[in-house]
Amino acid sequence: MTLDPLALLPEVDRATDRLLRTVDGLDDAAIGEPSLLPGWTRGHVLSHLARNADSMVNLLTSARTGRDIPQYPNPAARDADIAAGAPRPAVDQLADLRASAERFAEAARTLPAAAWAAEVRTFRGHLPAAVLTWRRLREVEIHHVDLAAGYRTADWPDAFAQRLLHEVARDLAHRAEPFALTLHPTESGQPLILGDGNGNEGKSSGGDPDPDGVAGPEPRTVAGPAHELAGWLTGRSAGAGLAVTPAGPLPAPPPWM
Repeated sequence: MTLDPLALLPEVDRATDRLLRTVDGLDDAAIGEPSLLPGWTRGHVLSHLARNADSMVNLLTSARTGRDIPQYPNPAARDADIAAGAPRPAVDQLADLRASAERFAEAARTLPAAAWAAEVRTFRGHLPAAVLTWRRLREVEIHHVDLAAGYRTADWPDAFAQRLLHEVARDLAHRAEPFALTLHPTESGQPLILGDGNGNEGKSSGGDPDPDGVAGPEPRTVAGPAHELAGWLTGRSAGAGLAVTPAGPLPAPPPWM
């Protein structure tokens, strides 16, 4: 998958279309049912997706104008907007989701090329505007799964699943206490090593790794499709299609975000 923010816009459009088709099939009762996110109904997820699109417009406006415009005014305002929009009927949810997505798409399409290099103030820190298209795509695809309305990690496009897996693996590998194991996505066959790769949380005793001539623990690996690996690491899948070596239960990954 390309890193070019403009080249990613068609991917965002297609992901949004898939999401809108799912939401169009939900009635008012379904909107109020639980999502995969603890404490959130489907209405909360949809309200969040709409307000996320508008928050991205804030950041794109900041990049275009050079003004310091935060993604959200503050965490409390973000949460209040999500809660306020959650109980709306299905027709209003769908209309808001579509309109906010169109506002984001227009802001991204019309952003001057030089403005993509600007630093913007996201909810989690300053980042270049060029990452916003990927961030929106990630929001749409992951939260589509969170709706628990028939869209699964297996429905993610392969390029998206591969990029998400590499991003999550990179994040986990660089934490203060890395989640140590080796991932084997079946599509590429290229291992992704987290920590020391063997379940020792990236810690080393130093010196001779085998001072007594006794073999260390067998490296722990988890293998399977990229979408299943990424879904498991982000908490969107139980990892039923994954194989663990040595045989045993899947380790519990730390919270992704």
